[in-house]
Amino acid sequence: MNTEFESTADRVVIIGGGPGGYEAALVAAQLGADVMLIERNRCGGAAVVTDVVPSKSLIATAEMMEEIARSDGLGIRIYDSEGDDSDTVVADLKAVNKRILSLADAQADDIYEGLVRAGVKVIRGTATLADRDHVDVVEDGGTEYTLEASTILLSVGSHPRELDSAKPDGERILSWTQLYNLDELPEHLIVVGSGVTGAEFASAYRALGTKVTLVSSREKVLPGQDEDAADVLEFVFRNKGMNVLSRSRADSVTRTENGVEVVLSDGRRVEGSHCLMAVGSIPNTEGLGLSDAKVKVRESGHIKVDGVSRTSRSGVYAAGDCTGVFPLASVAAMQGRIAMFHALGDAVQPLKLRHVASNVFTAPEIATVGFTQQDYRENSTDIDTVMLPLDTNPRAKMLGIEDGFVKLFARRGSGSILGGVVVGPRASELILPITMAVENRLTVDQLSASFVVYPSVSGSLTEASRQLHRHL
Repeated sequence: MNTEFESTADRVVIIGGGPGGYEAALVAAQLGADVMLIERNRCGGAAVVTDVVPSKSLIATAEMMEEIARSDGLGIRIYDSEGDDSDTVVADLKAVNKRILSLADAQADDIYEGLVRAGVKVIRGTATLADRDHVDVVEDGGTEYTLEASTILLSVGSHPRELDSAKPDGERILSWTQLYNLDELPEHLIVVGSGVTGAEFASAYRALGTKVTLVSSREKVLPGQDEDAADVLEFVFRNKGMNVLSRSRADSVTRTENGVEVVLSDGRRVEGSHCLMAVGSIPNTEGLGLSDAKVKVRESGHIKVDGVSRTSRSGVYAAGDCTGVFPLASVAAMQGRIAMFHALGDAVQPLKLRHVASNVFTAPEIATVGFTQQDYRENSTDIDTVMLPLDTNPRAKMLGIEDGFVKLFARRGSGSILGGVVVGPRASELILPITMAVENRLTVDQLSASFVVYPSVSGSLTEASRQLHRHL
């Protein structure tokens, strides 16, 4: 049955219910538009169902295991049922994954209910662009129709990249969306890929008690991240027993009788019980009808957008991982909100990537914002930097924190804070003061004049700013 819905002056049609889509829908509804959101799975998209919420929930359990492992140094003793010293603390992966999937379901339900309360019509199904003003919809029940829209937002996300020579089977060779089907911890997990996803899962499973081998095609883990931070993380990985194979490219992964075998490009073979493929992602733009609507894409398949999320086609916007701007849920959400502010005539500022704070949820965490070490090297006469190890911080000593640092970048002369890096437990929380300083163009003197609790890990931020004052 083909039905064309009647046109509305401010009808917004959103394809994809991830952070970019549902945040855009809430803004558009608040601004009085008639909003329809089409999602083929659950509200929240991959970020909630298979990616961010599940992975960070797994990492939360791993962090607790890290705390327990560090507790001996704080004078805490764990005894077994016989009253003898014991270090036998195990993670029940079946229970862990059950909790993870329950949290993801609850979050997806919360987002759906919030959209409905806001007046958004949520449609379960798939959608493609028919042209600039029309979207073809096929609901899960089979009903087909066309929606007319004044504004269209594409927020279709991405999916794990697969290699022909290492196809995930959901049992032994896994993508990061398939890990939560495991009932028992892998005996030996081989992680192929040392980017953010690979490093996070390698870190988490090592903390949970799995033997981990990390296959990295680069010289260091986390290529593209702050080099000092990557050095600290790789030192921690190796120091805690992880086998890190640098400059090692995986050619193939195959099943064996009891596990998997990874063949490296130099001929070496690595055997394990399971293999996680973390070799990037691909935007879900194929078959979306982009050419019919004359929406331009990059060679990679990502949709081209500007600072206010506009595509090459007037009235059509895009947000999130399908744009390739920055693969972060926070950025997708901001892109979606900016798109609606722009489309519906509200005040708007273009996305400023310099102000984006990001975090790698390894142990220790790595949080960054603004200028980088590479920027410093290219402008060393204009920028000053200081790095303070956390093991000099009194609160960090009390907590048994040995690895990590705080780094600040500031403009020489004015003292304006340009960026920073925090490496350590809960770095994702400690980066906020630096982010606010970058956003509001605060100086090192203003930051150093702020009172901090003593003792506190955040005290390293003001101490670093005081040292920069002496440098400027």
